[in-house]
Amino acid sequence: MAEDWDLRAVVRGCSAVSSSATTTTTIFSTNISSRTNHVFTFEPRNNTVLFGEIRDLYTPFTQHKESWRTVLTLAYQSLGVVYGDLSTSPLYVYKSTFAEDIHHTESNDEIFGVLSFIFWTITLVPLFKYVFIVLRADDNGEGGTFALYSLLCRHARVNSLPSCQLADEQLIEYNGSSSEMTAQSGFAARLKCTLEKHRVLQKVLLVLALIGTCMVIGDGVLTPAISVFSAVSGVELSTAKEHHKYIEVPAACIILIGLFALQHYGTHRVGFLFAPVILLWLMCISAIGVYNIIHWNPHVYQALSPYYMYKFLKKTQSRGWMSLGGILLCITGSEAMFADLGHFSQLSIQIAFTSLVYPSLILAYMGQAAYLSQHHAIASEYNIGFYVSVPEKLRWPVLVIAILAAVVGSQAIITGTFSIIKQCSALGCFPKVKIVHTSSKIHGQIYIPEINWILMILCLAVTIGFRDTRRLGNASGLAVITVMLVTTCLMSLVIVLCWHKNIFFAIAFVVFFGTIESLYFSASLIKFLEGAWVPIALSLCFLAAMCTWHYGTLKRYEFDVQNKVSVNWLLSLGQTLGIKRVRGIGLIHTELVSGVPAIFSHFVTNLPAFHQVLVFLCVKSVPVPHVRPEERFLVGRVGPKQFRMYRCIVRYGYRDVHKDDIEFEGDLVCSIAEFVRSEAETAVVETNGEGERMSVVGTCSTYMQGLEDLDGRDVDEMDKPGPSEILSPKLKKKKSKVKKKVRFVVPETPKIEEETRGVDGANGGA
Repeated sequence: MAEDWDLRAVVRGCSAVSSSATTTTTIFSTNISSRTNHVFTFEPRNNTVLFGEIRDLYTPFTQHKESWRTVLTLAYQSLGVVYGDLSTSPLYVYKSTFAEDIHHTESNDEIFGVLSFIFWTITLVPLFKYVFIVLRADDNGEGGTFALYSLLCRHARVNSLPSCQLADEQLIEYNGSSSEMTAQSGFAARLKCTLEKHRVLQKVLLVLALIGTCMVIGDGVLTPAISVFSAVSGVELSTAKEHHKYIEVPAACIILIGLFALQHYGTHRVGFLFAPVILLWLMCISAIGVYNIIHWNPHVYQALSPYYMYKFLKKTQSRGWMSLGGILLCITGSEAMFADLGHFSQLSIQIAFTSLVYPSLILAYMGQAAYLSQHHAIASEYNIGFYVSVPEKLRWPVLVIAILAAVVGSQAIITGTFSIIKQCSALGCFPKVKIVHTSSKIHGQIYIPEINWILMILCLAVTIGFRDTRRLGNASGLAVITVMLVTTCLMSLVIVLCWHKNIFFAIAFVVFFGTIESLYFSASLIKFLEGAWVPIALSLCFLAAMCTWHYGTLKRYEFDVQNKVSVNWLLSLGQTLGIKRVRGIGLIHTELVSGVPAIFSHFVTNLPAFHQVLVFLCVKSVPVPHVRPEERFLVGRVGPKQFRMYRCIVRYGYRDVHKDDIEFEGDLVCSIAEFVRSEAETAVVETNGEGERMSVVGTCSTYMQGLEDLDGRDVDEMDKPGPSEILSPKLKKKKSKVKKKVRFVVPETPKIEEETRGVDGANGGA
């Protein structure tokens, strides 16, 4: 080594490497000035450096081809995760629509007009908008509101995160999205320049994304309530009219309490049942729909004509417009197709919807309309709902299946709420919360205790407070349509800035779909006093918390930047920093990506001793969904070599799992060891503006390969620590096949020994 101390690491049990193969370690380094990425492969025996283009070795996830068997399997699995909420909408759409505003007459103009609206709404919004257009706007395979916002941030160089670096733009997934970075048109270039210059527009863009996020959280409160309550309401046809009101609410509350109470166990044990339940439900409602069409009104298909929408609005006028708030519930859950894109693939979601979900829903709604067209006196006894169209002998089995499907749909939206809150927290827009990973094998299955109990309390409150589907539908409808409007606005910007299409395509998109959604939004907003105030109130509370936290995060970072310690002051202290240096590694957590934090001067002033190896550790998020393991650690040196101070920046995407375990600590130590070992050999480095040279370093766990012992000693000799070694117990895992032991060899100089003995004696005297 080219310095006065050795950093040696020994890794045993690399079963992935054959005995005849040469153990190699990979170091990724980026050259900011030339905008090129290279990979360096070091062979420990001869230290040969091999250069190659990194993009020749790795391709974006979106370019991977999947077999048809895999696609069909994913399409089947998506039924239980993506389409649970959308599939249960027939339970309450007609009931919410005919609650008060319009009435079912013998002319059937109302029922056929509602069916026509339902058919064209499902066809235009979920099918055309989401399946054929929005799903293409993925962020390296990820979807959702934050995916669109992340795409815009990268293409317009807008970032709400304060600790952004130029090095982050060299990440493979930063420019590896579905949209290539090509030359922009004149309008796109002007729009990009405007967004970059005006901070107000950047804040508006962030607030718009947060509004959509808050409405998703509000939907996480309302969807379980309306789904479970509507499923349980089937008992009204089997019990006395004066008794069923005392059964529905308690039964729904018991199911909801059980649903939220079991969240901490995770869904990995029963998740395999979700897809069969939804598949059985879709087959059930489609079969009942076909039966009702054939038995009651085979000519109901004529109502699919847009002419019946015109007749409906002409006859009902303002009352028909107000009833649109109930009709829009037929597309609740459509946003899940885009939000859950990261768990499946674009093709699998498209196949599942077009081949099964879409035709099943259309048949179900047509069957209900066919039955209602021949039964005009139902409204005098029962509210128009799903169960009246179910044959009497099948009502109890269908009731059980409906409750199971409602629970599955509710579980999906609850899990999605946990996921989006985690993303908000990762991007500095939500307070830090405890995140529990309920499965060690399935990525994305998380549980947030505080949020879970808040959702349960709010869900029970709206269920007990409203006690009917109409007001629950008004509240849920406003939340759903607001999220869709936000998606439409962000998509119009993506079309111009990311897809580089003509401005007229963006205008056509926002005018066509924006007009449809604005019509439904106005119909929902008019029901403000009848339940629609709930999602607005919830969103305002969450939005205030998010904006306040984000503002505080920015101010705290600005304070750290303004008060960071001068490098000249650090150099004036000398290599001992004016205090005793003892064996070991000291980790100093900071949010700064350059410079020395102000708290370090407090440590130097008030602590009697400090570790010989100091690491300024910064864990930050970047505006990409995932950061590859080989690009996660950005390592550099702070000050001269003899100071033995390093900076390690750990980068995570907004969907990544933040690790704080033995594996993470082992990777951290390995990355620093790799940097030290390769520093003298690696010519391509970068600086962060403070004179610190930074390199992207691959870790031992990334490749199941590690550093060989630099002094050639056998691995078995490392079982016992020597006089100048520190074995890290955090790298030992009882059930792991790969055992890592890291030691930091301190130079045996009389000065250090004297200082060490002095500190040990002082501690012993204490």
